[in-house]
Amino acid sequence: MAIYCIGDLQGCDSAFAQLLTHIDFSPSRDTLYLLGDLVNRGPESAGVLRRCMQAGDSMRALLGNHDLHLLAAAHGARHASRRDTLASVLDAPDRNAMIDWVREQPLARELRVGSDRLLMVHAGVVPQWTMDDTLAYAKEVQQILRGPDMPAFLFQMYGNLPDQWQGDLAGTDRLRCIVNTMTRIRFCTPEGRMDFESAESADAAPEGLLPWFDVPGRKTAGVTIAFGHWSTLGLMNRPDLLGLDTGCVWGGCLSAMRIGATLSERTLFDVQCEQSQRPGN
Repeated sequence: MAIYCIGDLQGCDSAFAQLLTHIDFSPSRDTLYLLGDLVNRGPESAGVLRRCMQAGDSMRALLGNHDLHLLAAAHGARHASRRDTLASVLDAPDRNAMIDWVREQPLARELRVGSDRLLMVHAGVVPQWTMDDTLAYAKEVQQILRGPDMPAFLFQMYGNLPDQWQGDLAGTDRLRCIVNTMTRIRFCTPEGRMDFESAESADAAPEGLLPWFDVPGRKTAGVTIAFGHWSTLGLMNRPDLLGLDTGCVWGGCLSAMRIGATLSERTLFDVQCEQSQRPGN
């Protein structure tokens, strides 16, 4: 049995199929953890979702910002942008089944490997959160997405405020801050105030900002975290961090990291991808 973490697919199902062949994936033997942004900007979003649904528990996804955008578009809470490529899902005869599957996925997952714990999120965490906080807050949003209040929440989900976590946040502000943290964060101030404008590489941080994982005193500093979302960061493979958005949709690679008997035992696999989007277009 092999366990893999895989970076942002973004509707690139052909590359996904190549990667599965490359790792000799068997749904009866192996388990994949998909780190969000399964859909959008690539040409085959419906193909990705159908492949995941057919694989059952052997492919375990979490939600990224583009997956939430799909839910919002499906419920009329968001209009398509010029870069969106969601029609293969929204116009499909099995649209409802795909949308229902997406809304069941969590914002964060935990994987136990021996005595180690791996936290998986799409984008990152704020410095005030522990691993257990992150998992608990993800469940708050998951409960809404799985329930009757999901459509109303999707209309209130977008916005950059509040941009700093406070434990007494309530209602929509609380849920929005949780969503923005787990699906959008790249940089923040040392105090944890999030910036949603900058998408530069980590070594080109705007003045006054740090990559979320470099904030001093971060409460998850002793936890290994796997994430995607940040294609300009590229592959990050250090003992406490596993960044796997290697720019598939931009003509980079689609990457999978096989986890061994411990979290420090890792093997990288990747496939080159055909460019579906050009930065700046």
